[in-house]
Amino acid sequence: MKFRTVILTYLFVLLYWIANAQSDTSKISLLFAGDIMGHDSQIQAAWNVKEKKYDYSSCIAHLNPIIKQADIAIGNLELTLAGPPYKGYPAFSSPDALATNLKEAGFDVLVTANNHSCDKGKKGIIRTINVLDSLGMLHTGTFYNQVHRDSIYPLIIKKNNWKIGLLNYTYGTNGIAVPKPTIVNLIDTIQIAKDLQQINKDSVDVIIAFMHWGLEYQSLPDKNQIMLTNWLYNKGVQLVIGAHPHVLQPIVRDTIKQRLVAYSLGNFISGQRDRYKNGGMLLQIELEKIQTANNPKNILIKNAGYYLHYMHKDANKTYVAIPAYTEGRENEFLDNQTAIEAFQLFLKDTRALFEKQNVCANELLFRPD
Repeated sequence: MKFRTVILTYLFVLLYWIANAQSDTSKISLLFAGDIMGHDSQIQAAWNVKEKKYDYSSCIAHLNPIIKQADIAIGNLELTLAGPPYKGYPAFSSPDALATNLKEAGFDVLVTANNHSCDKGKKGIIRTINVLDSLGMLHTGTFYNQVHRDSIYPLIIKKNNWKIGLLNYTYGTNGIAVPKPTIVNLIDTIQIAKDLQQINKDSVDVIIAFMHWGLEYQSLPDKNQIMLTNWLYNKGVQLVIGAHPHVLQPIVRDTIKQRLVAYSLGNFISGQRDRYKNGGMLLQIELEKIQTANNPKNILIKNAGYYLHYMHKDANKTYVAIPAYTEGRENEFLDNQTAIEAFQLFLKDTRALFEKQNVCANELLFRPD
């Protein structure tokens, strides 16, 4: 009898091991970009006199290899595509070429709920949606009406056997009332809770909340950002991505509970030239999904890091994003000593902040072939 018990125990352990050994592991890489702005100086710089058209491609050309290596790249479109006349601050309307060039650069998704969503009224909201749809660009945050919102929100992104739920909200719209029947997602925990209930958590692998929040030009998150992050975590959100302050704020990664918040990604492209505002980061997150017979879904944040980039305005008044991997070769990319010093100061400031405030998220340096 004792021998039989030993044999049965052995078989049970062996079968359990086999069941769990037959695991299916897959990975996906996500890239997040900060505030995509359209100031007057940027619009002027994008005009190609010879070809008589707008072209932003050179502005982000150095970042294209970084963006394209990600499975899914998501950016914050903080402007409208309302058509001419084109205008920067305070009521943004940028040329459609900007969206075209973002898609060509490798962006897959743009979030559109921000404090400038209503800058050009109903026309701006509707036309922005139409332009992005015409490009086949996924987007979320603003909608034609309630029926439209109900049909496509929350956005479910499907890629490489992954299903990712993406939500997007803004703290406000600069005091401009959202024109009916259009909708701009506002930060309202009652509504967000309802939206999260619409996501079948068994069918999606991860939920991301892209939040337009915080205080402009502040390098640390305020108490509301921290409280809302914890509330989102408790509701099942795993990744919280922030925008709006126009400067970088810390990344905090919880390796035990497998969740992460990036409070502010800074400016992706912008006409803002002041210290701290003249750059941003591309946040890269690699997720791993491990599926076994006994655990159908185990999502891990395998890696998390960031690429820093500085926005340079050259002698021709053209804007060019300069990645941190050019450090040490500044003369090849920057055309004057003042720009070189500003580039170096941006890196120094950011590294000092992140060394002190970041948790389990390190700087990445892309090496082009």
